[in-house]
Amino acid sequence: MTTPASVHSHSTANVLRQFYALTKPRVVQLIVFCALIGMVLAVPGLPSLAALQRIVVACIGIWLVAGAAAAFNCLVEKGIDAKMKRTAWRPTARGELSDRQALLFSAGLCAAGSALLWFAVNPLTMWLTFATFVGYAVIYTVILKPLTPQNIVIGGASGAMPPVLGWAAMTGDVGPEALILFLIIFLWTPPHFWALALYRVEDYRKAGLPMLPVTHGNEFTRLQVLLYTFILFAACLMPFIYGMSGWLYLAVAVAVSIGFTGYAFALWRKYSDTLARKTFRFSLIHLSVLFAALLIDHYLR
Repeated sequence: MTTPASVHSHSTANVLRQFYALTKPRVVQLIVFCALIGMVLAVPGLPSLAALQRIVVACIGIWLVAGAAAAFNCLVEKGIDAKMKRTAWRPTARGELSDRQALLFSAGLCAAGSALLWFAVNPLTMWLTFATFVGYAVIYTVILKPLTPQNIVIGGASGAMPPVLGWAAMTGDVGPEALILFLIIFLWTPPHFWALALYRVEDYRKAGLPMLPVTHGNEFTRLQVLLYTFILFAACLMPFIYGMSGWLYLAVAVAVSIGFTGYAFALWRKYSDTLARKTFRFSLIHLSVLFAALLIDHYLR
């Protein structure tokens, strides 16, 4: 028998799930993982207990602000999300959460994360993380995305910031190593996202967004994906060239970069939605394995 208490409990749990969905958990997990790599690489050898505590606090703070940016993005794009199959399920697109709820939730997460980073990590990390929030939630979402097909290239700077945030959290500055990691993610973003846009092109056209496959066509976009994987390949070698990593990382970087380039080349030669999906999925594997190799190589050396 259903009781009022059980109905209330179920309703509360459902609302909490909706708020959690606004934070785009899988995207935020990748952001925090990349930030964690920056933190670990910034600390020579095994981190001390104090360093581990700072790593945990910094990860929480970055997760909160990244989740706030994702929630604000869902709020701003609720009309667009409702027109696209990939995003129509989001609580804001379905009207399950009001604009006020989403805005207060985003503001609360951003304030909590910023305060945590300021007082428990350092002001530089807080300001860099907040700038990333503004870059993604305002400059990319509100201005660039509906304005130019180069939105993902310019806006990709925000998505490439996590390892810089991690490095700053542990050192209090931004070194060349952090900028190399930034460059890798910055160059990885366009081929990763355009592979998705290729097989979701009708969604973007319906939503009125000027994504590259909509404005310049399938063939041109495929060529751009291939060219970017070539440049990305070179960038992935930089940690070894600069002396950040050793031979293990180099072997992994070459292997996954050949894989990504191979998918992009096959996609360029002959298009199919299935191959575009495989390219998109492999791009996620590429970045995750690359950064995991950096982490393992760091400790083995």
